[in-house]
Amino acid sequence: MTTGNRPSVLIIGAGFGGIGMAIELRRNGFRDITILERADDLGGVWRENTYPGAACDVPSPLYSYSFEAKPDWPQRYSGRDAIHAYLRGVAERNGVLDAIQFGVDVTDAEFDDTTGHWTVRSADGNARTVDVLISAVGQLSRPALPQIPGIDTFAGQAFHSAEWAHDVELTGKRVACVGTGASAIQYIPEIQPKVAQLTLFQRTPAWVIPKFDTDYSPIQHRLFAKLPGALLVERFGWWALAEFVSLGLVEFPAITKLVSGIAERHLRKQVADPELRAKLTPDYPIGCKRGLFSNDYYPALTQPNVTLETTAITEVVPEGVRTADGTVHAADVIIYGTGFKGTEFLWPMNIYGRAGRKLSDAWAAGAHAYYGITVPDFPNLFLVYGPNTNLGVGSIIYMIESQTSYIRQAVQLLADRPGHCLEVRADQEQQFNAALQQRLARTPWNFCSSWYRNAAGRITNNWPGSQTSYRRRIRTLDPADYTLTRAA
Repeated sequence: MTTGNRPSVLIIGAGFGGIGMAIELRRNGFRDITILERADDLGGVWRENTYPGAACDVPSPLYSYSFEAKPDWPQRYSGRDAIHAYLRGVAERNGVLDAIQFGVDVTDAEFDDTTGHWTVRSADGNARTVDVLISAVGQLSRPALPQIPGIDTFAGQAFHSAEWAHDVELTGKRVACVGTGASAIQYIPEIQPKVAQLTLFQRTPAWVIPKFDTDYSPIQHRLFAKLPGALLVERFGWWALAEFVSLGLVEFPAITKLVSGIAERHLRKQVADPELRAKLTPDYPIGCKRGLFSNDYYPALTQPNVTLETTAITEVVPEGVRTADGTVHAADVIIYGTGFKGTEFLWPMNIYGRAGRKLSDAWAAGAHAYYGITVPDFPNLFLVYGPNTNLGVGSIIYMIESQTSYIRQAVQLLADRPGHCLEVRADQEQQFNAALQQRLARTPWNFCSSWYRNAAGRITNNWPGSQTSYRRRIRTLDPADYTLTRAA
């Protein structure tokens, strides 16, 4: 289990978080690393989401590892295929592909107080024992279907956007789209020209901002390759803009007013019909829900074969979707763009810490962790992209790199003290979360419902500040925040 004074490490998940964590450990001399991935390929959300138009809404020079710049991104906001290929290439070049075991679905993990080891069990019946357990399953790994009566009675074909049924032909069909989130605004413009009729069911309109996209030319590719500083300038520019806008979440509300003004002008410019424009105008502060970026979403909604329906859905019937006014909207296909179970961290895995304490019980009122990374009573367990580390603005890759550096320092402490367990102090974690919740109370995320909040209204997903403030706070692990004890 331990090679010399190097602990054995098991990472769950082979997306950006898991791959980045493995690379950080290997670069610092840790070799006993295993990555378990339930699917048959790496990539996380970029493996799962194959819907038409799937792309990142963060510029690619920023949505990439700082240590793996890519000079030949096809466009500023690159699509799913380019991002997936990038992550695979990074894994290959850094020698972590051989650490991944595919098709392994982790079901349980249990800490042994006596030995100080974790036993990790999978659906195939295998059990693996390790010193350090790291979860990198992310926040957006489980699709969420809406709780609509009759959803199983539909006579046509239906699927979630994260489980796109590519064998379902949409050309000439009547298609009902439920949900208007980040995925929907990408696939709706793609499928709209093909379908006979598209009915979009909108519960709440989104704030949509222009997408300053561009295709990178061969000249730019050569420039980025020969002058790495040019690509760094592009990356820095988008990072600085994100940092500026993030200040509007708490410190400077005037910044959010500036951004909302840009979004309002974008809507006025692209939607001439006042009735449709009114339906698409949010009645909540910008930033409360995830801001969306698109240049072709609004134009798609103005086409004659599209209907925007804002009356609440009451049920799904065999013929289609019934709304509160009694109308049945006939459909051949239903697409659910209804997001993910973002507040159900590590679900459906069962994680047991000291004295058999279950993590889901510790998180009964909402997930929480010290800087989103460690939880009291769960020694040698670390989280990548855990509670309150999502961003309202910016690149999650930047946050992931901050976390992997911090976790690597924790693993180094354990390497220096073989046979010991590292556990965050409960009082330290409680003080951190109390201050965090006070700051979260001042953000726009409290003024509407979103996937950032759990059923009780607790904001469990987002970090209420800038990327820089987060990195500064966790740049160096302070051993005083932890207890380091020898296993019995």
